[in-house]
Amino acid sequence: MPQKKKSLLTRFLKWRYKNISSKTFVQLLSVVVGLLAGLAAVTLKNLTYFIESLLEQGIIFSENQLYFILPMIGLTLVYLYVKYVHKEKLDHAISHILLALSKKRGLISPKQIYTPLITAPLTVGFGGSVGLLGPAVASGSALSCSLSRLMHIDAKTRSLLIACASAGAIASIFQSPIAAIIFAVEVFSLDLTMLSVLPLLLASISGVLTSYFFLGNEVLFNFSLSEGFDLNDTLFYLILGVGTGMASIYFTKMYFGILKLFKLLRSPKYKLLVGGIAIGVMLYFIPPLYGEGFGFINNLLDGEHLKALGNTPFDEYTENIWVVIALLFGITIFKAIAMTTTFAAGGAGGIFIPTMVMGSALGNVVAKVINNVGFGSQVSESNFTLIGMAGLISGVIHAPLTAIFLIAEITGGYQLFVPLMITASISYLITRNTLDYTIYTKELAEKGALLTHNKDQAVLTLMDLDEVIEKNFKSVMPEMTLREMLHKAVAKSSRNLFPVLDESEKLVGIVLLDDIREFMFNAELYDTVKVKNLMNTPPEKIFYEQDSMKEVMQKFQDSGAWNLPVVKDGKYLGFVSKSKLLTAYRRELINYTKDV
Repeated sequence: MPQKKKSLLTRFLKWRYKNISSKTFVQLLSVVVGLLAGLAAVTLKNLTYFIESLLEQGIIFSENQLYFILPMIGLTLVYLYVKYVHKEKLDHAISHILLALSKKRGLISPKQIYTPLITAPLTVGFGGSVGLLGPAVASGSALSCSLSRLMHIDAKTRSLLIACASAGAIASIFQSPIAAIIFAVEVFSLDLTMLSVLPLLLASISGVLTSYFFLGNEVLFNFSLSEGFDLNDTLFYLILGVGTGMASIYFTKMYFGILKLFKLLRSPKYKLLVGGIAIGVMLYFIPPLYGEGFGFINNLLDGEHLKALGNTPFDEYTENIWVVIALLFGITIFKAIAMTTTFAAGGAGGIFIPTMVMGSALGNVVAKVINNVGFGSQVSESNFTLIGMAGLISGVIHAPLTAIFLIAEITGGYQLFVPLMITASISYLITRNTLDYTIYTKELAEKGALLTHNKDQAVLTLMDLDEVIEKNFKSVMPEMTLREMLHKAVAKSSRNLFPVLDESEKLVGIVLLDDIREFMFNAELYDTVKVKNLMNTPPEKIFYEQDSMKEVMQKFQDSGAWNLPVVKDGKYLGFVSKSKLLTAYRRELINYTKDV
């Protein structure tokens, strides 16, 4: 049977090569990828809502108001799945995809198809304070990768189809096809051309149609814009931009700070215990931190801040608007903490939707402060709630265009384009000038594995050091005589360079053929001169798995060398030649810039 399937696939591929052009085939695949990503997103949402509905119906805890212990249960279930089924560390969804694009030629493990569909609903459905967008993108991207490999698609096109999967997933979740395309371009550093726009557009349309088919006209935010942009509010939008920029910096620093703190707890069990208790305590005092938080955002948009806050220990004081403002500001502060604690404790999810929750709370706080300080100014709290979301998205993930179009599309708030642009751009500028990298990209940048819109930098990132390391050099030892070196190395090598290694294979020097040419024909020196008298220190060394390709290029430029040795864990590995490096760079550049 497998042989028959293989034969059918082979026949189909042969037919395709003869009858369908590569560009047309990619466009057709983009539609399929958008559909698959949309299905993954819909499945993820439905599984999560199913778990939430079971718990909300009082089957276990809700009537007893013990919901704050649910995240511990969800995290425990995720821990058991990862330990006994997945058996690999859970990676951040978007960062994992970015690494696959830059260093793995777009190859993603098939496990990523179903693992997010299990771990994310367990995390979010039981109250973990994270989102579903990242897992949906991860599952869709893994489906896209598997389809690409089945269809024998090259690495560059595979990367485009992964971006299409992300667009399809986002379009399906938010029903915002334009923002989905822009997200793929901004976050995945896609080289945008007319040939790449069409597959993204087709995938996005396919994803949003999938959502409409399965979910009907159900929307995330049931909100109609009643007040447009007022020029007199410009200063307040500037203030909101500054506030969201500072909040974005806080969000990012808190994320890495808490993860670093949890690394001190080496056992996953301790992380689960500490994280679960911490989340439970936060949920007890701030119930809106439970789960994704879309209900919280909708209540704020409807002007029902008491419903948004839920039942808290501070209910008897909420008649005072300043207490409400303080509680909403507390959500702004603690959403980042609850989200990161969920990740650190072993949960699975995304940061995009928590960013929106935090932004909505901050925007609403700013509006309430303006309306209640007694200066006589009145602004639309719902508008500021929306624009606060855009400011946080822009600052946290460095994607201002995504933020602007997403909020405009999901709310129909195109009248707010000007304030959206003001707040999002200010937030982005403040954050970008303070933090070079986002939560998605910081660790990748430190590894030299981050793709950017800079073509030169992107090509260097895509290059693999293993492909340019040459190992056909004859090594010699320091105590060898010139005679031994000539007979054992020079006579048997076609290279003019010889690494000098000690007994533990550590590189102690190099010998160039030009350096010994004057001694080669003087037989009197054969037994008196040793290699250690002839060797030189290499002008620079390349450290395997430490130096990025950009650093390798810089070392060649600074040293002026034609060959540089590669060292791994202190031991000699081989040499990289400038000619082979430049040839590989040119080949990768041509491949990167060619049309799909």
